[in-house]
Amino acid sequence: MQPGTRVSLSVMMFLQFFVWGSWYVTMGTYLDKVLHADGLQIGAAYSAMAIATIISPFFVGMIADRYFSAQKLLGFLHLAGAALLFYITSVDNFDRFYWILLLYSLLYAPTMALANSVAFRQMKDTTKEFASIRVLGTIGWIATGWMIDKVLKIGTDELALTFKMAAVASLVLGVLSFFLPDTPSEAKGAKSTFAQILGVDAFVLFKDPSFLIFFIASILICIPLSFYYSFTNLYLQESGMQNVTSSMTLGQFSEAFFILLIPFFFKRLGVKWMIAIGVIAWGLRFVLFGYGDAGSHVWMFFAAIILHGICFDFFFVTGQIYTDSKADIKIQSSAQGMITMATYGIGMFIGTLLSGYVTKIYTTADNVHQWRQIWMIPAVISAVVLVLFILVFKDKKIAKQEAEPVVLV
Repeated sequence: MQPGTRVSLSVMMFLQFFVWGSWYVTMGTYLDKVLHADGLQIGAAYSAMAIATIISPFFVGMIADRYFSAQKLLGFLHLAGAALLFYITSVDNFDRFYWILLLYSLLYAPTMALANSVAFRQMKDTTKEFASIRVLGTIGWIATGWMIDKVLKIGTDELALTFKMAAVASLVLGVLSFFLPDTPSEAKGAKSTFAQILGVDAFVLFKDPSFLIFFIASILICIPLSFYYSFTNLYLQESGMQNVTSSMTLGQFSEAFFILLIPFFFKRLGVKWMIAIGVIAWGLRFVLFGYGDAGSHVWMFFAAIILHGICFDFFFVTGQIYTDSKADIKIQSSAQGMITMATYGIGMFIGTLLSGYVTKIYTTADNVHQWRQIWMIPAVISAVVLVLFILVFKDKKIAKQEAEPVVLV
């Protein structure tokens, strides 16, 4: 890859996740403190991205892959998204906020696949080249936390600025996209069945009982995951922890570190126990949140945040590799799309609604959250998923090379 191409793709990936991380982490706090939304409404807001994730494969499969160059469509979507991000800061009631956020999410969700497509098409060996490009996305997410806390020093009553920060980054990426390497549609004029667009051809994998169990577990574990994404920032702010948003980026540092260890653990643990450890980490994280505080037990907060690397890498990245090993080359893309829809789509959608409902139940009349009770719900769900997975899942190794280089997706 030419140095100039590598730089442009790295900047693209940095901005792609900078845009998302700017508003997503602190949105729950913004809705609670600025728009005075309740738990159900906060959960519904986070469900917008899950809904968009379910819909975006249809958009990419039916439109993007057939009629437009990937980089041009990426640019258009980010430019339109920038306008919505600026506009949403002028909204002063939740109902309007939700519909604008849903529209924005429908624009943003397809850009994840489009950015990957632009990057993949410039590479000769994706297993060797993609990770070094994609890690800039993790750095971009980390940068948002430090910008909010350390550079701009945005307080809870000023969180509208996070949407404007995201809008500026989206505007820059929108313009940059038109100067990215040309990525024309390879499927222009091709005809695909509706079933192929849906990824139905990957359903053949369900004939394997262990893969079916893994698929169900992937949906279920994203239910407690939603509690973390929706309410951690608000919880830590209310607990009195300092520099919450930048402290939460320790989870991304942990993610980048543990992903390097996946080939090492694959050889020694196999798929079953890699995934099981990931689920254990989820449950432990919620217990630590439930019993931690901003005083003498603040170490529990930091431990829970740092566990993100094990939670994400050992379950999701391992799961992506496991799925790839099970799928024939003809259905690998469909299989990965199916898992993404199951986790960040169906699982997260159920989880965002449940987390909002639980949080509302455990909120007193004077708007005091009973956080320990709230965190015990996802801890119990994680424990149930763990027991069922260990008892039923049989595969211990992946079908292909175990030490295959790992890529972040």
